Amino acid sequence: MILPIVAYGHPVLKKEAEEIDQDYPNLKELIANMFETMYAANGVGLAAPQIGLGIRLFIVDASPFAEDPEEGDDPAEIELLKNFKKVFINPIIEEESGKEWPFAEGCLSIPDIREEVKRKPEVVISYYDENWELKEETYSGFAARVIQHEYDHVEGILFTDRIHPLKRNMLRGKLDDIAKGKIDVHYKMKFFTKKKGR
Repeated sequence: MILPIVAYGHPVLKKEAEEIDQDYPNLKELIANMFETMYAANGVGLAAPQIGLGIRLFIVDASPFAEDPEEGDDPAEIELLKNFKKVFINPIIEEESGKEWPFAEGCLSIPDIREEVKRKPEVVISYYDENWELKEETYSGFAARVIQHEYDHVEGILFTDRIHPLKRNMLRGKLDDIAKGKIDVHYKMKFFTKKKGR
C-alpha cells in the first residue's frame, strides 16, 4: 500500500524517533508499504517519520545511483549500489570519518529543493535488519550518504538543517509553500495543519 509522505513543517519530522522491539505491530507489512511508497515517489531512501511514525526505522535502495555511472566512478562502489537494498531498525551511527564532501541532496518530504550538503565519506552503523539480526557494517561514498541522510530523519534532522543559514533563509518562501501544501508533486503527500486556538 502506498502511504502519503509527510511534508516539511510537520512536527514528526523534527522529533527524535523512538526505538521499537520485535513486537511492533505489523512490522513486515509496514516495511513492505514503505518500499512501495518509496518506489512510487522515485526515492532512494525513506524513514518512518516521513510517513508520520516517530520510530527508528528506515529503508534504502540506492540502485538508481548505479544506473548511470560516470567516468572515474569506482567500479566496486557501483557494484555495491546495484544491490544496496536494506532495512535499518534501531540504527546507531557508531562513527563517521574522512574529509567532508559536498553533494546536492533532495528529500521526498521537501520536494523540488536540492542543496549541497557536506558529509563525511565513511560511516560505521549498527542496526537490526528485518529479521532482527544485529549487524555492524561500514559503508562509504553514496551508500554512506544515503544512510546518513535517512539516519538524520530518525534523529529529527532535515537536510535543510545542514545547509548554510543564509541559504536556508533564501529558501524560506519555498519551504513555507511546501508546508502549506502549495506544491505540485506526482506522489501522495500529507500536510500539517495547526488546530485553531493552539
